[in-house]
Amino acid sequence: MSSASSVLVASSSFLYWIPKPSPSKFSKFPSTPSLTPSSPPCYRVVCSGGSPQPASFPDLSFALHDALESTGIDAAHAREARKSFVSQIQKLSDIERETSICINRCVDLGRTSLYIAAEDDSLMSQSSVPLPVDAFLERLDDLSMGYCSHYNSVCRSSRQNFLESIEKYLYVKKGFRRSTANNQAEPQALDLHSVLTHRSGSAVMLSLIHSEILKMLRLWGLLDFDVEIFFPHDPHGLPRAYDKQKSKESDQPHIMTVQMLLEEILRNLKDAFWPFQRGAADSLFLRAANAANCIDKFNGFEDSGYRLASAKAAQHRLDRGVWTSVHFGDMRRALSACERLILLRTDPKEMRDYSILLYHCGLYEQALKFLKLYQDMKSSSAQNPSTDPVSNLEEDTVKKLIVRLNLIAMEGGWTRPWYVRNYLGNNSEPW
Repeated sequence: MSSASSVLVASSSFLYWIPKPSPSKFSKFPSTPSLTPSSPPCYRVVCSGGSPQPASFPDLSFALHDALESTGIDAAHAREARKSFVSQIQKLSDIERETSICINRCVDLGRTSLYIAAEDDSLMSQSSVPLPVDAFLERLDDLSMGYCSHYNSVCRSSRQNFLESIEKYLYVKKGFRRSTANNQAEPQALDLHSVLTHRSGSAVMLSLIHSEILKMLRLWGLLDFDVEIFFPHDPHGLPRAYDKQKSKESDQPHIMTVQMLLEEILRNLKDAFWPFQRGAADSLFLRAANAANCIDKFNGFEDSGYRLASAKAAQHRLDRGVWTSVHFGDMRRALSACERLILLRTDPKEMRDYSILLYHCGLYEQALKFLKLYQDMKSSSAQNPSTDPVSNLEEDTVKKLIVRLNLIAMEGGWTRPWYVRNYLGNNSEPW
């Protein structure tokens, strides 16, 4: 029995195999030509049983999709993509969250990343056709199949040669490259389907692609030793695989787990599309709060005027239906990223950041609800009082925002006033 077959037999007790979809359905997105009949068949592997299923997510009643539909925008495809995303992350146990992306099994990271892209694509394009997730999964699988024609005796001569041959295949022959620091926030670097198309992406996207190739090669029996992906924290480095037996203590901060990868993908999107890009504060929350005049500190007339002009330009672009310029932000994609980070059960501060965006949308009741959830979660966790001035300013701002929202509720109820900026619907007026 071949090594590839033995992997299949040994794994049959807890895995099932999903054959690749037929490419004929997605002729709009051609993929790499198939290999010879002697090449190993390409399958994706997911858990079938034996994995603990966590409790279902509570109904958090997120605002984005309902708000879009209230303005006449069809959010059906976005809802379906979100539902598929949740179906994947619900499989995450505590152990799986801390598992390396090179060996995880229960969550299909490629598929999950494409569901993220599918929702955002629907929000931006408002297309009647959803993003063809299966077609791009096939393209991802074809990358692994394409390596087989490069596998030779030199690759088999040592582990190092084998891993270097994969890097050469991915970064030289296939031409994948890391986007430069100045273009890090460009959309094509942050969405998996765009990275597969343009072959230029962020470090986290290249890490995902690299790990998916390694997992497929392990499935076929070509990889029979433990590897890790070295995730670079500098602006220009490329993710690279290394033999885990040769790992050093200094490599630990560069190991990417499943939870870290999904958080990084969503935080990159949140940072890139945050609607309040301008401001002296590094905190996204404080930038948005400053724009809402929730901070006592005044940065000067010149800075305030520049920020106001930038906000007006951003609003003009949004109202004309231009949603993809990261230089001015995108309220829809920022809200979507926040909602999915909350679902991923990351930092409670995601609820706080989500609340300030809801405030700017005039969704005051929901904003207060998530601010209170944030405070409840923060108070339930045993933490020492922070001595960081930025954190203290953030907490003071949260309190002021809660007071303001309570006053709004007492004075006029939760009805959104006519003068609130409409970030979600289209308006023929510039501002």
